[in-house]
Amino acid sequence: MTSEIVTCKDPATGDICYRILHPSGLEIRVMEMPDFSTAYAQLGAKFGSVYRRFRMSDADAVTELPAGTAHFLEHKLFEKEDGDVAKKFARLGASDNAFTDYDRTVYYFRAQQNYYEALELLLEFVQQPYFTEESVTRERSIILQELMETLDDPADQGFLQLMEGMYHAYPLYPHILGTAESIQQITAETLTQSHRAFYNLHNMVLCCAGNVRVQEIFAVAERCLIPAPPMQANAVFPPEPAAPAASFCKCRMPIGKTQFSIGFKSRPTAGMQRLRDSLLASLTADLLIGSAAPLYRELLRVGLLNDTFDADCFAGDGWFTVLFEGESDQPETVLQALCDEIRRMQTDGVDEELFAVLKRAAYGGSIISMNNPEAACSAMLDAYIWDCDSPFARSALLAELTAEDVQQCLRERFCSEFACLSVIEPEISGKEETKL
Repeated sequence: MTSEIVTCKDPATGDICYRILHPSGLEIRVMEMPDFSTAYAQLGAKFGSVYRRFRMSDADAVTELPAGTAHFLEHKLFEKEDGDVAKKFARLGASDNAFTDYDRTVYYFRAQQNYYEALELLLEFVQQPYFTEESVTRERSIILQELMETLDDPADQGFLQLMEGMYHAYPLYPHILGTAESIQQITAETLTQSHRAFYNLHNMVLCCAGNVRVQEIFAVAERCLIPAPPMQANAVFPPEPAAPAASFCKCRMPIGKTQFSIGFKSRPTAGMQRLRDSLLASLTADLLIGSAAPLYRELLRVGLLNDTFDADCFAGDGWFTVLFEGESDQPETVLQALCDEIRRMQTDGVDEELFAVLKRAAYGGSIISMNNPEAACSAMLDAYIWDCDSPFARSALLAELTAEDVQQCLRERFCSEFACLSVIEPEISGKEETKL
């Protein structure tokens, strides 16, 4: 078999992304940026914390994984029989790391020298796991300590509380790291099974950007990639009702000021439609209560918000939520003001001038970000995870959005009956945690 190379070109800038469909099953995405001295690589698998039930394409049985398996596997891949992989990257002068998210696990490095040697190391250590029960037992205590630290983080706990309030059954909680109980259930066999299922090269992508050459990367791939069988692990998710599980949830922690998260739950989409919908939802949120919006300035003036306030769109394979987070002594009043502004904008229409300004800012930011090798690498990986062929689709979709699209988004994605408010209040001595 020969590799197929597809070229994606940004019509606005002329930037080029090369997509190599390697016969091993791995997709390789490359942006050559010779003016930079640094080069980046990201190797990602479509395996995140929500993938806890799956069925292989050649089998009928459903396999269930303990919460936290994807993150545990990420940790363990760095440990080999001959030592820690991170030390090998350091000897090459490369800086490496990894992370696990809800829908992906990503291994990455940056380097100014020995890039292709580091790329060989990246491909080899991720493909060749080494697990023993003894090493897995050691790792449990490390991950458990990491998990305990998240319990003291109000941002983490507020978000998880919101997800539990928003979703009845979809596995957006517990934490990406799992729970103290679920971590105990993860064995060397669990990790081996998960690696075989989800680290199949047909389920992975390699993204390279910066001072790199396509042909050199292809040569490394030819030397290092082990052809994978075409079978796939298909995620199995529980049915999820449209409405949130709760409209309000609260707990107490040792913090100085009340923190809140507001989520608007709505219908999930996939592929290019999901990308378009998330961009539109983010732009709509900025129009409603972003830093340039009249509502934000008014709530700031009267002391209901401060500069910690932020808005985001949180979407993935089977979920879609628009988030608002910040600090306020009156979070219920903030939610009411936001719902009032949604209804006002639905009735009175969108401020066309502000819409144009925010759209230009988002479009410009998208274009500029692709001139950064690290951001370009992430954009290529994001596009793959979301089943989009081109990393340049973001700016093209932003250019096409209209005020009428915003009105439709307000109707479909900002319904007050699908909202949930999560609150963390300062701890009161002698009182138990409260959750409604």
